[in-house]
Amino acid sequence: MICYRCGEEAGMAAVCPSCGTDLKLFLKAARTANAYYNDGLEKAGVRNLSGAVISLKGCLKLNKYHIDARNLLGLVYFEMGEVVDALSEWVISKSYQPIDNRASFYLETIQQDRSKLDTVNQTIKKYNQALLYCRQDSRDLAIIQLKKVLSLNPKLVKGHQLLALLYLQEDKLDLAKKSLRNAGKIDTDNTMTLRYLKEVNARLRESGSSRKPKQDDLISYQSGNETIIMPKRFKETSLGSTLLYLVIGLLVGAAVTSWLIVPNVQKAAQNEAKKQLLSANDEITSNAQTIESLQGQITDLEGQVASAADSSAKIQAQVSTYEQLLNAYIAFDAGDITTAGTALGSVDASYLSDSVKPAYQTLSDQVNEQYMSEQYQEGYSMYASGDYDGAVERLKAVTDKNMDYQDGNAAYYLAQAYQRSGNAEAAKPYYQYILDNYPNTQRARTAANYVN
Repeated sequence: MICYRCGEEAGMAAVCPSCGTDLKLFLKAARTANAYYNDGLEKAGVRNLSGAVISLKGCLKLNKYHIDARNLLGLVYFEMGEVVDALSEWVISKSYQPIDNRASFYLETIQQDRSKLDTVNQTIKKYNQALLYCRQDSRDLAIIQLKKVLSLNPKLVKGHQLLALLYLQEDKLDLAKKSLRNAGKIDTDNTMTLRYLKEVNARLRESGSSRKPKQDDLISYQSGNETIIMPKRFKETSLGSTLLYLVIGLLVGAAVTSWLIVPNVQKAAQNEAKKQLLSANDEITSNAQTIESLQGQITDLEGQVASAADSSAKIQAQVSTYEQLLNAYIAFDAGDITTAGTALGSVDASYLSDSVKPAYQTLSDQVNEQYMSEQYQEGYSMYASGDYDGAVERLKAVTDKNMDYQDGNAAYYLAQAYQRSGNAEAAKPYYQYILDNYPNTQRARTAANYVN
């Protein structure tokens, strides 16, 4: 232990050996802080996250330099979906202990994932917008916005709680209970979740309360010191009659099931199957019309090739462009983003007619972002695993479309892949791009070394 007055090592002594300062209260505070930390660790282990936050804050109140408690508090915040609070705790932890601190790993992991940071920003904006809708009493818009927030960050406890509160105000008790259960899976003993859940259960009991027997239907009499209450029409039955009633009830239940319930279930299943079939047919018809339209334009262009030999090269390029566009649409419709993106890369928009360009632009906007994301992730993974030729192929497909993708990371790792595969000349333009567009960064310093 370090003496708070002179800064010298004092061990576990009650009095500092260097300056003679009484450290009893200091030791007691340190032990209490450790007790709070252990309590927070136990609560976090059983997913009592809100309780863990209270204990860990108590620890840091007594000892703000408790690095393990601060790092654990950041992890608990992160698990509750509070990414900004988690980052704040890890940054403070790293400032207190720059070397050999687990917080450095947490920060580096999140900072390397640009898509995660973008998701965090979008979550914060959409959640604030949902709060604004709540203040304006626009509950429907707030519910829609919160659903978007939870699709981006399913662990955001306060998002589930606010959605449940809105459902409670709309008297959608089942949906409110479902949202609160989702919050309870993340943080088991959150006080606000439990309070909302108690209110929901109370309303559900009120709406489904059973009919109480009327006083007129009951009779009472004294038997010794006890008062016996029983229905007026109470009649004791023999064992034989009881069995007879039981058999009759089973037969009636079987008859009702076979004549009423089963046909209704079968009819409902048939109706649902018909609806799904009609929906599938509509979708197939729509896709077939789109493909037929593109196929018709291809056939048109092929006819022009036969009648205009002097412009055959241009028409062939147009046919190829429409074929690639058709292939891209078919691949996108099948969910194959990689094939769709490759096909769109071969489309020359100058050959498209004015009526087709809007469709091409819409398809290109939908495909390119996912395509570049997949190519970049695959390229980076190949680069990290040492497959530099594969990394060059994937990353170049990204830079051909957007040199500035991921703040220049695609260009930087493409240059690194070229360099490590032995093709220094191909790497040089991309290193130069990093130097020109991202000066005074670690990537620029690395690029300058290779260029020199």
